[in-house]
Amino acid sequence: MSTQPDPLQPQPAQAGLSNNAAGALAYVTFIPAIIFLIVEPYNKNSYIKFHSWQCIFLSIACFAINTVLAIIPILGWILMPFVSLAFLVVAIICILKALKGDRIKLPFIGNLAEKQAGA
Repeated sequence: MSTQPDPLQPQPAQAGLSNNAAGALAYVTFIPAIIFLIVEPYNKNSYIKFHSWQCIFLSIACFAINTVLAIIPILGWILMPFVSLAFLVVAIICILKALKGDRIKLPFIGNLAEKQAGA
């Protein structure tokens, strides 16, 4: 009787970082996320690809929203630090969830990441 690994649970990487560590590291900046999408064996793992894509889309959303707020005089400038702090909190929550092996899907962004990762 052989037991098959659960495809929904993160599996250990063949060499290097564990899947949980790689998924969490992807959220530090978008650069590790891009590297994980390029380098084997990480680019073959749907768990790591999901977190990498979600980080990239989160970074794009943060940049776009901050750019819009920078254009809006006074009110936008006042809101920018709070919005940036909110994005930082979301990224930290994603890091902690990825370290636990959870796949937290952010609204809108999570669906895009899931589609790109093929998960």
